[in-house]
Amino acid sequence: MAGSFILPMTLLAPVLAALMIVFLPKEEGKTIKIVAALGTFVSLALSVYVFFAYNRTGGGMQFTLSIPWVQDIGVTLALGVDGISIPMLLLTNLIGFTSIYASWNIDKRVKEFFVLLLILITGVMGTFIARDLFIFFLFYEIVVIPIYIMVIIWGSTKRVSKEYAGMKLTIYLLIGSAFLLVGMVALYLNAAGQLAAQGQGPTFMFDQLAKLKYDQSFQIVVFGLLTFGFGSLISMFPFHSWSPDGYAGAPTAVSMIHAGVLKKIGGYGLIRLGVMVLPLGAKFWAPVIAVLAIINILYAGFIALAQKDLKYVVGYSSVSHMGNVLLAIAALNVTSINGAVAMMFAHGVMAALFFSMIGFIYEKSHTRNIADLGGLAHQMPRLATGFMIAGLAGLGLPGTVNFIAEFTIFTGASRVMPALAIFGVAGIIITAVYTLRVIANVLFGPRRSEWDHLKDLRGPELVPLVILVFVIFVTGMFPNLVMQLIDTGVNSSGIAKVLETVGQAKIGGLF
Repeated sequence: MAGSFILPMTLLAPVLAALMIVFLPKEEGKTIKIVAALGTFVSLALSVYVFFAYNRTGGGMQFTLSIPWVQDIGVTLALGVDGISIPMLLLTNLIGFTSIYASWNIDKRVKEFFVLLLILITGVMGTFIARDLFIFFLFYEIVVIPIYIMVIIWGSTKRVSKEYAGMKLTIYLLIGSAFLLVGMVALYLNAAGQLAAQGQGPTFMFDQLAKLKYDQSFQIVVFGLLTFGFGSLISMFPFHSWSPDGYAGAPTAVSMIHAGVLKKIGGYGLIRLGVMVLPLGAKFWAPVIAVLAIINILYAGFIALAQKDLKYVVGYSSVSHMGNVLLAIAALNVTSINGAVAMMFAHGVMAALFFSMIGFIYEKSHTRNIADLGGLAHQMPRLATGFMIAGLAGLGLPGTVNFIAEFTIFTGASRVMPALAIFGVAGIIITAVYTLRVIANVLFGPRRSEWDHLKDLRGPELVPLVILVFVIFVTGMFPNLVMQLIDTGVNSSGIAKVLETVGQAKIGGLF
C-alpha cells in the first residue's frame, strides 16, 4: 500500500511547493527559490528511489494507484510506472531540479516565475506516469499555458520576438493536441462499443485499450491522427519550425524542460499509445515516418551548420536528434524501441546541460551570437567544461549514454531499413561538424579582453553542471543501469509481443 503513494507524492511535491510560494511575500525572492528547490528535490529523490526499487525481474507496471474518477465515461485516476516510463520520470525530475538553479538569478516577478515553472514540471511528469489516456491528455494540456506565459514574460528577444516565439510554440502545440483529441475520442468510442458488446463499461486505461482488436482501416486512420499530433510535439518534419524559435525565445529553464522532456512526450506517446494499441497502423505509417525521420536528421543538421545564434544551433540539433527517435520507432523492433527510449533519456540530459550553459553565457555576456564570443575557456573554465561535455555527448562520444542510445537505434534500424539507417548514421558526421565548430569558436582561441569581466559558474550555478554531467557519464559508463530497465519495460509491457505479431502481419504501406 505504501508503494502506491510514491507516485502521488512525487507528483504533488512541486504542487505543494507552488502553493507555499503563492502565500509567500513577493519580496522574499531567496525563500521562494529555496521552496521551489525543495519541492523539486523531493520529486527527484522519490524518482531516484523508484528507479532503484523497481523490480526488474517482475517487470510490468509497479507503484500503481487506481482511483475511479468519472465512472460514467470510464475515467480512472490511474498512475504507474514500468521500464519505459521510469527513465522519463527520472529525466523530468533531474531537469526540473536543475532548472531551478539555472534560474537562480531570476529577479523579475520571481514569485510568478517559479509557480509557473513548478506547474510545468508537474504537467510533464504526469504524462509519463498516467495509465489512463484521459489523464495523460489532461496533464499534456496543463503544460501548454505555463509555457506560453513564461516565454512572453521572461523570454529573450533576439532573432525573433518572444511574443512571436511564444505564440508560434503554443499554436503548434494546440494544433497537435487537437489531432490527438480527435484520435483519442475515436479510439475511446471504438473501444467502448467493443466493451459494451462484452457487457463491460467504457475505459481509457492504456492496458485495456491494448487488449482490444481494431479494424485495420481504423488503425491506419487513427494512427495517422496520432502521428500528426505527437509528431508536431516531437518536431517531426515538416512540423518542426516552432521548435528552434521556441527555444530561442524561452527563458533558460523553459528551454531545458522543453528540449529535455516536453518533446519526449511525443516519442513516448507514439510508443505507449500508437505502437502498443494500434500496431497495424504503426506498420502502415512506418515507411512515411522513417523517411521524415531522415529528413529531420539531415535537413535540421545542415540548418544547424548555418546558425549564428547558440540557441538556434542547439534547437536545430534537437530537431535532428529527434529524427533518430522517429527512425527507431519506425523500425518496429525491440532493439530499435529500446534505443528510442534510451535516446530520449540521453538527449534530454544533454540538451538540458547545453541550454543551461548557454543560458549562463547569455546572462553574463548578454549575447548568444557565436561571432561575438571566443576564448571563454580562459575566463570561465567551469562553464566551458559543461559546454564541451554537452557538445561531445550530443555527437555521441563513447563513454556517454548518447553513444549507447545511437548505437542501439542504428543496430535496430539497419535490420529492417539498412539504406535509411546509413543516411541516419551520416547525421552523426554533420552533428560532429557543427558541434566541434561551435565549441572551437565559443570556448577556444586567444583570450579576448572584453570578456575578462565575466565570472565563472559558482554557488547554485554549479548545480546543473555537476548533476547533469554526473548522469551523462555514470549512465554512459554503466549503460545497463538504464538499458536493462528499458528492455524490461519493452518486454514486460507487451510491446515486444506486439512487435513480433506486427512483424508477421501482411499489410501494405505507402511505399
